[in-house]
Amino acid sequence: MARQPASAATAPPAALAAAPLTLSLPEQIAAQLAVRITSGACAPGQRIMEQVVAGEFAVSRGPVREALRLLEKDGLVTILPRRGAQVTNLTIGEVKEIFDIRAALNGLRDRDIAEDPQRRQLLPLIEAEVKKLAAQAREPAHSDDYAETVFRLNRLLNSATRSARLRTILGALAQQTLRYSKLGLSTEQRRRQSVRHWQELVRAIREGDGESAQRTAERRVRDSRDAAIKKLEESGGR
Repeated sequence: MARQPASAATAPPAALAAAPLTLSLPEQIAAQLAVRITSGACAPGQRIMEQVVAGEFAVSRGPVREALRLLEKDGLVTILPRRGAQVTNLTIGEVKEIFDIRAALNGLRDRDIAEDPQRRQLLPLIEAEVKKLAAQAREPAHSDDYAETVFRLNRLLNSATRSARLRTILGALAQQTLRYSKLGLSTEQRRRQSVRHWQELVRAIREGDGESAQRTAERRVRDSRDAAIKKLEESGGR
């Protein structure tokens, strides 16, 4: 099932130097491994060997072990007794659970932003990202770029909500969701549908229409859920 040897490590140790200095060493390693997992460079079910990753990043196994625990918390790896860590498999059950939660939470988030008196300060940033989405939606080769832009846009909206608790919960789901989002946004038809939802959100925020923003967010997430499930079913997933 793995596309490369037992190691999850392919980038040079210097990659850690590019990580934000505010992150601890385990967080930096976890961030690098998370990129590989969400990009598909590390396939579902692939084992991640502590010793090999430690050698790649020139660290002891302690920081690697802690990095893997962080990835397990994000739902990207599973740590099994006597077998170590492996990349979690994509499942229909998990899609339903995560995206149903996100539909409700994103609805609350987007409503809060649309009803925020300070929303017009954020609007140009949202409009710029949605403009990128409109261009990327038409290019088959940019499907992953599209999903990454959606990921950044969601992070922007997460940081803008006035609820600190909501920011924390949504942040915890972000990495776990990205692999499914890429799956659900892999066709041009789905990307065009997604763009329309984001454009509707921009209008709702501009007009201060919290109810419309909430409905749009919930519909957007459910459409992504349904598309990801369809892809998994087509590939024999369960």
